[in-house]
Amino acid sequence: MSSCTMSAPSACSSGSSGSTASVPSIVIITEKAVGEMNRVLTEKKLPESTVLRIGVAGGGCSGFSYSLGFDDKCDEMNDVVTSQHGLRVAVDRKSAMFLEGTVIDFYDGIERRGFTFENPNAKKSCGCGSSFSV
Repeated sequence: MSSCTMSAPSACSSGSSGSTASVPSIVIITEKAVGEMNRVLTEKKLPESTVLRIGVAGGGCSGFSYSLGFDDKCDEMNDVVTSQHGLRVAVDRKSAMFLEGTVIDFYDGIERRGFTFENPNAKKSCGCGSSFSV
């Protein structure tokens, strides 16, 4: 899981025009996953303007890997910004085509704990679930 340094609110902060309500979500985040993300936001005392940034990077054992972290900046020209269960989510437009329809959940079991990605675009994924190919 990647993380970003936090600073002052940006133009994409929660006080912006509210245009996120009409934008369809690229990624669907379950309530359980949002609950865990909010727990981390509170624990780290991150500002209300913080967004969850979801993306794809080249690498990993299957060709692409997921990136998931908090950011204090988003750019509505280059990001698809939505709100899910009260959490602001930014997906960069380059990653959007790889993530369309992906469901992010949080698994909390005895054998492992963490976020899971169910990506309908992935032709194959690695055993750990953090990388995929299309």
